[in-house]
Amino acid sequence: MATKRPRLLYVDNLRTLLIIMVILWHMAVTYGASGFWPYQEGYGDELTTLVFTFFSAINGPYVLGFFFVIAGYFTPGAYDRKGPGEFLKARIIRLGIPLLIYTFLIDPLIYYAIQISRWGLTVSLETFWQFWKRHVSNYSQYGPGVGPMWFVELMLIFIIVYGLGRLVLGLISGSSKNADRFSGIGMPSNWAIGIFAFCLGVAIFVMRIWLPINSLFKPLGLPMAYVPQYVALFFVGVIAYRGDWFQRISVKTGKVWLGIVLFLVLVLFPILFVLMGALEGNTDAIIGGLTWQSFVFSVWEEFICVGMIIVLLVWFREKFNRQNALAKAMSDSTFAVYFIHAPVLVFLALALKDITLYPLLKFALVAPVAVVLCFVIAIPLRKLPLVRRIL
Repeated sequence: MATKRPRLLYVDNLRTLLIIMVILWHMAVTYGASGFWPYQEGYGDELTTLVFTFFSAINGPYVLGFFFVIAGYFTPGAYDRKGPGEFLKARIIRLGIPLLIYTFLIDPLIYYAIQISRWGLTVSLETFWQFWKRHVSNYSQYGPGVGPMWFVELMLIFIIVYGLGRLVLGLISGSSKNADRFSGIGMPSNWAIGIFAFCLGVAIFVMRIWLPINSLFKPLGLPMAYVPQYVALFFVGVIAYRGDWFQRISVKTGKVWLGIVLFLVLVLFPILFVLMGALEGNTDAIIGGLTWQSFVFSVWEEFICVGMIIVLLVWFREKFNRQNALAKAMSDSTFAVYFIHAPVLVFLALALKDITLYPLLKFALVAPVAVVLCFVIAIPLRKLPLVRRIL
């Protein structure tokens, strides 16, 4: 029988931080940052653009990637304890049901609310049903309305591939457990980590030659520009579990990568921002294509991603490896927050759309309310019968 490891409270706290960053990121897009979001109030002046660009550039590369590392880290242990059948069943239920609910109920409801706000439609079950039929019929042409749940969709794919891979390898080896043992792989050196980050940046650059940032694989509604990162980081998480990397990574390594991140953010980013023409709004060469700007930006992003994951992991392990009741309730509800945050943010923004404020000020006032509201709804929601099983 596989032994269950002690719960890593700092990882729970990291999940809370990461989901808050997701909320702030999408609120920034609502009020002026570049990116796709169902409801946006337009772009602001140069200062707004500069602040939001900096915020997105620093946090965009690592937030969701870190989620994939954490998911990969806890996947092998779950498989070891449950075996292939129960493991796949539990994950398909926990990820698949919320994905279907979002795609066929919440996504149409969000766009229905936006249409009501714009055109003053009569609110009724009949008008929603008519809107729902038109909206869902567009999925065949434009792809399913998975919204931010593309993350869950991609995670489900990874889980199925991992589970089936373990099953096949187990059948070949004659053992159903521990077929992915990576315990022989020691902690990587800083040079090895740097080479990994560089190779990941090259892979991202190659992907973006044909599929620039914000490109979608329409049949599944998946953004493709970061897929190599997500694949790599999920399996880094798997390897990290076998090697106990979360616990073994040194404070010294954390300090080295903190210095690298600070240099990349405070020194290199402003230089690149000017040299690449982003100050004048020339971003076409940065977001993709066979250009030096796309290559440099892709590599820069992945060094930020890897560096921030290491820095936050070490920092939280050393400083935030404890929880009170509120912190536990918040960390337990992170998936529920992810599931509901899109409608909460859109409905809140629609309710406040007639209040005219400077975009940065409006973001500063509304974003904390959005964060609190998401948790206030999510924490009791996941206590409802049946809901806890999937959220």
